[in-house]
Amino acid sequence: MREVFDALPSMVFVVDQDVRIQEYNAAATSVMITAEREAILQRRAGEILNCIHSRESPDGCGRSSVCSGCIVRNAVTKALQGGARVIRHRTRMQIVQNEQIVQIYVLVTASPFSFRGNQHVLLVIEDITEIAELYRMIFICPVCGKMQSEEKTWMRVESYFKNNWNVECSHGYCPDCFQHEMEKIRSNPKKEQDPSRS
Repeated sequence: MREVFDALPSMVFVVDQDVRIQEYNAAATSVMITAEREAILQRRAGEILNCIHSRESPDGCGRSSVCSGCIVRNAVTKALQGGARVIRHRTRMQIVQNEQIVQIYVLVTASPFSFRGNQHVLLVIEDITEIAELYRMIFICPVCGKMQSEEKTWMRVESYFKNNWNVECSHGYCPDCFQHEMEKIRSNPKKEQDPSRS
């Protein structure tokens, strides 16, 4: 099982209700402040991931005033409270890397499980910074609505998503356009049929 756990490309942690790390996979070590296993286990995730807010309180991760809004901590808490089997949230994290504050976008997934009578959460943190940056850089023409591709060509939205993401689009009227189209139909009474065309 260890090989499977370490083969996962995303950061995976097993944590308790205080987000203390019980176990982690190989991908998680790439962002940790230390590689020493003894220094990682039983520490809170924010401290190990070098979250800037974990330094704001002498008590560490989860104890500063902004930690009550932490997506990671709240996902773990919500997972343990029951109801949903899987909790997923996108968020922006600020961490310290090489003595500089770095902003990353992550997808946080928390799923509860029981092991030897104790409740734990499988916490998966996926770095989606590249995707978030891509969305911030999409150019759309304000007149025709076409999108600019990486090759600097302009194409319809449907073609852009099909070519770049292999996503099929379907069409439907939004409420405003539906109302507008209905008003056009109502304002154009049926033209009388030309008897010569019958």
